[in-house]
Amino acid sequence: MYLRMLNFVLYTAILSQCFGFFNQHKEYTSNECFCQLEGKIDECSCDIDTVDSFNNVKIYPRLRSLLVKDFFRFFKVNLKRSCPFWIDDSRCAIRYCHVESCEEEEIPIGLKGEVKQTTHNKYTEKTDNESCADMHLSYLNTTISKKAQHDMEKWTAYDDAQDNFCIDDDKDEEAEYVDLLLNPERFTGYAGFSAHRIWRTIYLENCFRPKKYFNFNPYIQSDRLSDMCLEERAFYRAISGLHASINIHLSANYLLSSKNGLSFKDPKGEWGPNLEEFKKRFSPETTNSEGPNWLRNLYFIYLIELRAIAKAAPFLENHEYYTGNDPEDYDTRMAIKDLLSVIKKFPNHFDETTMFKGDKEAQKLKYEFKQHFRNITRIMDCVGCDKCRLWGKLQTQGLGTALKILFSGQFDEDSSQDGLEKKKDMQLQRNEIVSLLNAIGRLSTSIYKLDDFRQMMR
Repeated sequence: MYLRMLNFVLYTAILSQCFGFFNQHKEYTSNECFCQLEGKIDECSCDIDTVDSFNNVKIYPRLRSLLVKDFFRFFKVNLKRSCPFWIDDSRCAIRYCHVESCEEEEIPIGLKGEVKQTTHNKYTEKTDNESCADMHLSYLNTTISKKAQHDMEKWTAYDDAQDNFCIDDDKDEEAEYVDLLLNPERFTGYAGFSAHRIWRTIYLENCFRPKKYFNFNPYIQSDRLSDMCLEERAFYRAISGLHASINIHLSANYLLSSKNGLSFKDPKGEWGPNLEEFKKRFSPETTNSEGPNWLRNLYFIYLIELRAIAKAAPFLENHEYYTGNDPEDYDTRMAIKDLLSVIKKFPNHFDETTMFKGDKEAQKLKYEFKQHFRNITRIMDCVGCDKCRLWGKLQTQGLGTALKILFSGQFDEDSSQDGLEKKKDMQLQRNEIVSLLNAIGRLSTSIYKLDDFRQMMR
């Protein structure tokens, strides 16, 4: 009798432990798999699983090998410009915030103004048989005064600015080349009031918000986005997706500990994924259930930039990508053509033709859209951490370049014009190309790393 009672007690205890483990496991699964996203991407025609597979298998590996090429690793930027909106009193003193400069001799000659030697034009050369009389009769004074040249430069800059969604540092006298491989994007320790003020200003003062929406939380609740028009929703989703992407980068490259137990300010440390930081930034419990929606917006901005690259493909395919290193320049051109061939075959690009349809009101909204985004690019000059400022400026310029391609009209197809003639209208500066490809590279990496965090949770 005693043995039977003892067996019953042991059996009950074992069952209790088993059910306790089962319930515990069930709770963990339901709470921790918030980043296992599925279904259609908002405002787009394809689903998340399609993008995951396409990006992780085809796009991410290609971008990873392309962006280490010299043409894409050197980005010209002004990190000294003062904040135009408030007194910049929050410069980051942490050593990891510092941007490592590159030596002058490390910058490729093609980026320093040296150009390819080209063959002479037979139609402009003076031949031996050309008489002085012919020269006199065909003489045309092509000299232009310095004032006229300056005015023409201003006109050109003004015309270009009408299509641009951001302010480019390329022509800035204080702009310098930065080696992006020497300064990877990662968590530097920059946080607190200064960092939060940047994003609060972006969301509260520069993103469109629903009418009669008096919630002072900078993030708009997802169920209220339907109260805005398509263009306003697209703007918010793009900024939210960019923010989510940056937060994934910081969680995936987090300062875990300093090397050999040295202080936090030691220049060498151990960097890697921080699952707890990722959960803090995206789990429903810490984000008022909005974290998974922010992750979905990452896929939205990815499709925007992917579509822009596909639309600009005729220009990008014919660019020289000149750095002065002929073998590498050739490899870069081949890599670009390979990447573009894959992107053009993707069946579900973002459809920009659904936006800004109509006359007066549509053009007014487009102007506001552009001004809001320009303001955001200027806010990047208020970031207190130099390394964070670098990557913030690069990624906002990349998104701004994508918006220029989609909505300026320069890259729209026109069957009434010859293809070669139309390509003359397509204009992208080197900094725009570098920022565009690096920006999609950051988004591609975020989607890839998101799958890593899913595996860690399992």
